[in-house]
Amino acid sequence: MRLWNDRAQFVVISLVLSGILVFATAQNPSPTPQSSSPAPQNTGPIPAVPDTLPASAPPAATSPAPQPGGNSAKDQDTTLSQPTAAGKNAQGDDMFVLHKEVDEVSLHATVMDEKDALITNLDRSAFAVFEDGRPQSITSFRHEDIPVSMGILVDNSGSMREKREKINQAALNLVRSSNAQDEVFVVNFNDDMFLDQDFTSDIGKLKEALGKYNSAGGTALYDAVISAADHLKRSARLEKKVIFVVTDGEDKDSRESLEQAVQVLQQEGGPTIYAIGLLGEEKQRRARRALQLLAQRTGGIAFFPKTLDEVNQISRTVAHDIRNQYSIGYKPSNPKSSGGYRQIRVEAKSPHYRKLTVRTKSGYYANP
Repeated sequence: MRLWNDRAQFVVISLVLSGILVFATAQNPSPTPQSSSPAPQNTGPIPAVPDTLPASAPPAATSPAPQPGGNSAKDQDTTLSQPTAAGKNAQGDDMFVLHKEVDEVSLHATVMDEKDALITNLDRSAFAVFEDGRPQSITSFRHEDIPVSMGILVDNSGSMREKREKINQAALNLVRSSNAQDEVFVVNFNDDMFLDQDFTSDIGKLKEALGKYNSAGGTALYDAVISAADHLKRSARLEKKVIFVVTDGEDKDSRESLEQAVQVLQQEGGPTIYAIGLLGEEKQRRARRALQLLAQRTGGIAFFPKTLDEVNQISRTVAHDIRNQYSIGYKPSNPKSSGGYRQIRVEAKSPHYRKLTVRTKSGYYANP
């Protein structure tokens, strides 16, 4: 009986001590051990892309998931600010920051007088925007040198071998004459496409990429344009987008058609096309028409120089055109959610000019 009582007392004392220890631990928890390695930071470069761009048209856009707290993109105003400490890219360089309402359509417009001289001194009241013939209310207006995301596409077919040196120099002069904050990639194409330099502003890297040519094969212009537009849509950091393309022949090797290329380019937010056609021969009227159509539908220009020596000056003209455009935004009276193709017309009037012509994209496909 005494042994039983001693054991009972021992159990009771053990339970009491255990309770005291649990209570003390709850009141003074041990600190969580800290890892000796810092948490990973998302400061790396953008994901790598394959050396060969895909030739298919870009997939349909999907709607972004709603953000918690009700701060959707619709709550943001359209503003374009000068570089600030908060507006830096992955390399720490200052960048323009663009906040754009999802319901707004963005236009980049060039205005010329009757002598084809650029007009750069108009204000917002000089412009009128029409969608499918109906007037639209302008919601944002800027006239600034806005940096662009640009793709340089150079024909690498066999007939271009003797022309590449001067063309490469003209392409580099285009970059030198452009905004220092532009981001540029280079695609050399023949019957295939090669992304020889992804987005950069480094002239040395761009020069090296343009030098990676071994002129041979045919010309798959439409495939190259579609792939470049897709790359801009997926990877460009800037809202304004441009494709500068140089070719000397008719497309006979693309898997996609001219009509499919135009449709891809006219997706909302698509790039403006500036093209140089080194054609010359009358039998290449079809190639001339293709370049004119690609440029006209996107608000760009197609040039057809008589000699190779003109290409360098054309590249500087393109840079001047890009840097002197008006940025106009409007909310369509027919909501984008209803989809469909929308025709666009922009007019400009001023008492100081007899006749003004506005060049911008001719329309777009509204994505639900």
